[in-house]
Amino acid sequence: MNAGRLVFAQLLDLLPMHEFNRCVRRYRGNFHCRNFSCYDQFLCLAFAQLTYRESLRDIETCLRAMESKLYHAGLCGHVARTTLARANERRDWRIYADFGQVLIARARKLYAREPFGVELDQTAYVFDATTIDLCLSLFPWAHFRRRKGAIKFHTLLDLRGSIPCFVLVSHGKFNDMEALDYLPIEPAAFYIMDRGYTDFARLFRFTQNAAFFVIRARRSLDFRCTRSQPVDKSIGLRCDQVIRLSGRKSSQLYPAMLRRIRYIDPETAKRLVFLTNNFTLDALTVARLYHSRWQVELFFKWIKQHLRIKAFYGTSVNAVKTQIWTAVSIYLLVAILKKELGIERSQSEILQILSLTLFEKSPILQVLAHYAPPGQEGTAHKQLSLFTF
Repeated sequence: MNAGRLVFAQLLDLLPMHEFNRCVRRYRGNFHCRNFSCYDQFLCLAFAQLTYRESLRDIETCLRAMESKLYHAGLCGHVARTTLARANERRDWRIYADFGQVLIARARKLYAREPFGVELDQTAYVFDATTIDLCLSLFPWAHFRRRKGAIKFHTLLDLRGSIPCFVLVSHGKFNDMEALDYLPIEPAAFYIMDRGYTDFARLFRFTQNAAFFVIRARRSLDFRCTRSQPVDKSIGLRCDQVIRLSGRKSSQLYPAMLRRIRYIDPETAKRLVFLTNNFTLDALTVARLYHSRWQVELFFKWIKQHLRIKAFYGTSVNAVKTQIWTAVSIYLLVAILKKELGIERSQSEILQILSLTLFEKSPILQVLAHYAPPGQEGTAHKQLSLFTF
């Protein structure tokens, strides 16, 4: 990467432009477009995410202050808030969703061997959702409560590298269990979920597709134990049973056998009961798999703190989904940058540094290099002692 190029331009070199153009052609994103292309729109939104801009006027003001450098950053169109607002409202959000899937595939290859605390050969996913509050008068389509609007951000997270593999944006009243109907099921993979996703008809789809799930059991579970295996109670395990559901509806919705594991968390002393359709893993590994579910909570916390997904630049469904997928793409771009360049900094540190150095002409690896603070030993100084003896 040339030292004479902007950091922003060097960062954008990681984007596969042929794939981006293919996504644009698929939905005719540049149809009747003269001055402000889909790529210009993506760059404006990427700049807003990387520097945490608060509004369209904020984006316009900051980019016009750097107008002499925009061409070298790759932005060829004229930046105006009305033009950007119109593009966010009208251009199909699926352009950026499909491009996000391209970045997901690339990031997953880079993090395919990344450890996540459990020795497992198969792929492990965590599925959960977070709620983003909205003003109902500005977002009338985002129904949640009588006087409150919200959207739900459903995410399937690959535990190796914390890569979001599947994203679904819905209104606040959308039932979390219905999101399982849109979930792609990969054979032999593990899906970890909280007990709010307990729907035996939908869970049986995982068994039919040769996939495995780990989920917390509800207290009202009606079952019959058919076999019990010995466990080591010194490590927190209490029982490992093979059960069959005995409820009138549940036994019909899930006719196969299940495995029930009771476990006491040694850190919190909390009693947990898990259900899984896997009968080969040892019980402690199943408990540790569920413990990894907190990575999705950390992902939601990180992306809300460091990217712009709680306040939006447009009020339409298309504008909201476009902004969310742009935020996901920036998260993936930073993850790809960290892995390909071997940067030792955390993703939050990389994002903070990029927010200040986007329009500097320095090698990006030099900008993001991790320098240890110099020790006091060996530092030459000429300061005299305050006291003389």
